[in-house]
Formats: sequence, structure tokens, C-alpha cells
Amino acid sequence: MITFNDVSFHYSRQQLFSGLSIDIPGGNIYGLLGMNGAGKTTLLKLISGQLYCKSGTADVLGHDPQRRETALLEEIFYLPEEFYLPNIGVKQYLNLLTPFYPKFDEKAFMEYTAAFALEFNKKLNQLSYGQKKKFLLSFGLASNTSLLILDEPTNGLDIPSKSQFRRTVASAMTDERTFIISTHQVRDMENLIDPIIILHEGHVIFNNLLDDVSRTVVQNVTAAEPDTETCLYKEKVPGGWSSLTARKNGDQETNIDLETLFNAVISKPEAFSRLMSKEAVQ
Repeated sequence: MITFNDVSFHYSRQQLFSGLSIDIPGGNIYGLLGMNGAGKTTLLKLISGQLYCKSGTADVLGHDPQRRETALLEEIFYLPEEFYLPNIGVKQYLNLLTPFYPKFDEKAFMEYTAAFALEFNKKLNQLSYGQKKKFLLSFGLASNTSLLILDEPTNGLDIPSKSQFRRTVASAMTDERTFIISTHQVRDMENLIDPIIILHEGHVIFNNLLDDVSRTVVQNVTAAEPDTETCLYKEKVPGGWSSLTARKNGDQETNIDLETLFNAVISKPEAFSRLMSKEAVQ
């Protein structure tokens, strides 16, 4: 689906990626996590052909994204965090844009907009930010592209709309589609994104299914502070301490909180890399 090998990229004199490699098989809803400035948006733009690798190789759906071939672009829908909608109506927008997406389904588009409770009695540029985002999400889902790239898709959405977003994306997912969702709002994405990709200091330091994580790590909340020697990560939470420890024989699997997992991996990337490598070998 997507393969980057030894990719480097920089802005002017600022080196962002050096030797970046990643393999993303199709048919999943990937969560792309990272600290501010980690390069998440840049990686998404490299995947979609909006930026070009300085060195290394990139393959997306069997194409080099730098060539921006029609056969690739019609299979990618990219929703950036910041976007512009013109001073036109919905019908005119569809007439202008749908020819670029041969598999666009107008009936599905109307169903998605209805699910988001959108009413189009205004020009698109007169909609609120949240309404604009829901319109573009509906358009992207109805485009039926093989790859949907969503950068901070829940920013600007109210709580009911975030719930609807999760339901709508889950319903639109098929084995032939792949989502990459970049987000800081990990709690908005609970029970939706899986596998989890973590980008840190120019490298992918984590790319694993949550099931594999649960087989390898357990999370506990205790009133007393856990022993630093026995846990991988700990943090103070209301009512006590939350900690992650390597799972031992006899330990029950536990649900892993994404925010805690992210903080733990960022704090001890080598330890988690070793643990997950052992899981992959078993």
C-alpha cells in the first residue's frame, strides 16, 4: 500500500527526516501520532505527492507520488487541517470536483451529509468551520478513494459531531480502503484508530496493532506509586497512579489508554521497540 525506504526531507536548512522508513499495508484505519513539529503533516504531504522526498524512495498504491499521476491522485482524498472553500453552492462544487474522483457516489454523499445534519442553504464559504469540515468529510468518504488522509479531522467539531465522525468513518471502512488519521486528540479516536504509528525526532518509533500491544503490556491504576524498577512508565492521575508494565505469564490482558501509551513510547522508545520486536517474533 505505502512504503517509504530511507527517505530524507528538509525545509531549507532544517532537517526533518533522515533515513525515514515505514510500511503501511492497506485495509486499516491508522492513527498517526506525534508531538508538535514531529513532521506528521509533512509525512502526509509526502504520501499524497504535495511534497517531494529529497532522497530515498516512496511507493504509494504502486506509484511514485512525486510523479502525481492521475491514476494515483484519483485514489487519494486529502483533508488538511486548514482548508479553503469557495463562494459557491454545493451543486456547483460537486460539478467542479467530482470529475476528479471517478468512483464518487452522490447518493452516499447525501447520506453522509444527512448523518452530520448538514443543510445547504448557504454558500460553502458562509458555513461555520465545523460545518465546512463535515461537508469535506462527507465529500471525501463519498469519493470512494482507496486512501483517505485526514489531518486533525475532529478539530472544530462539537462533541455530538465527534461521535458521529467515529460512527461514519467506521461505517465507511472496507477491506479496499485505508485511512490515515493524524491527530493530537487521541481520546476522540479511541476504538477507531488501529494500528498506531508514532513519529518522533524524524523516525517512526512505533507501528503496531493495539492487540499486539495488549499482549505485550498491561496497564494498571493503583493508589500507591508503583516501583520504578518494575514498570515501563508511570504517571500521576486522579486517585493514584497509572502505569504500564511488561506483561508476564498469568497476567490478564488490559485495555491500553492511547494517551498513556503515547507518553510511554515517547519517553522510552528503545524499551518499547525491544518489547514489540519480541512480540513480532513469537
